[in-house]
Amino acid sequence: MQLWLSVAGDADNNESRPADMLLCRSGDEVPDWALGDGGPSLLFAADDGSLADAEGRIRGAHVFIDDADGQQEARALVGMVDWILLTCSDWTMIPLENLVAAAEGSPTRIAAAVDELAQLQGAAFALQRGVDALLLPSDDALWAEGERLAAERLAARTGAEERASDLLEQEVLLESMTITSVEVSGLADRVCVDLVQLLEVGEGILVGSSANALCLVHGETLESAFVPPRPFRVNAGPVHAYTLLADGSTRYLCELAAGEEVLVVSPKGCRPVAVGRLKIEQRPMLLLRFITDGGIEGQLFVQQAETVRLVAEDGTAISVTEVEEGMRLLGSAGAAGRHIGQPIEQRVEER
Repeated sequence: MQLWLSVAGDADNNESRPADMLLCRSGDEVPDWALGDGGPSLLFAADDGSLADAEGRIRGAHVFIDDADGQQEARALVGMVDWILLTCSDWTMIPLENLVAAAEGSPTRIAAAVDELAQLQGAAFALQRGVDALLLPSDDALWAEGERLAAERLAARTGAEERASDLLEQEVLLESMTITSVEVSGLADRVCVDLVQLLEVGEGILVGSSANALCLVHGETLESAFVPPRPFRVNAGPVHAYTLLADGSTRYLCELAAGEEVLVVSPKGCRPVAVGRLKIEQRPMLLLRFITDGGIEGQLFVQQAETVRLVAEDGTAISVTEVEEGMRLLGSAGAAGRHIGQPIEQRVEER
């Protein structure tokens, strides 16, 4: 984690600090101590919100967040700039956590302007990952605490494993899961996900109550004695369940929107397909509990209907009304925690 010093608009501040970056206002004089070899890198803040380096190249943007529009403005910049510097008018953790999660796995880094001691810990360890830089004024107490937190972050990351977001690929590796129980579970608001493309036999989407343990729910592509096939539809599960999007993030079924791309999965591979609409109705449910070969436990609610199918270990579709304890099904499991659907390093437990 970097420590930045703000001298923007403070021409009288010429106090040296062990800063990684010095933030000046465009047109300001750079303090003498910051010039020459060994000094901090320089960023210049322009009135339009852009951040430029000493050569005039745009390196980032300074975004003021005082409402949801400000947060959305910052999110839109993720992946487009090297740095997003955030200043919150009413300093709260939620926008910062949301943007830390949004930037994870992208080339964009997040810096937070902090001017109170009470804010430092939260910013440095937001979602356990924390921001990539703290912008501080020239204050002894703030700098002492900032240096302590930076050292703590460095120690915590030494020898850390590869980031979970780097491990999550668009091509999902399906694995076997063993059903441990099947229970009748009453009524729920069930979501059918209707897609804009036709599904092939063997294809479906990944669904589950936990983001790290998802089952492959087969599309309605097979003939039934009672209803015609709906090869564009996946009878996915209740409103609370997660599904995997094409970009590797997860979304609650009830929050899917037309135009968003889910990841359609089969034993042969994956492809992105856009959602056309949702169909939500109250239906009787079954609760299936399962465990992966790696010991991860999960659960899946499905409508109690012959036309709802999962995918067996051998790749064949099996009706949920025929699923029994001990059967082996296909799904996907991983250790990545999630915040608003984005994979994060923080340990997240879902039961």
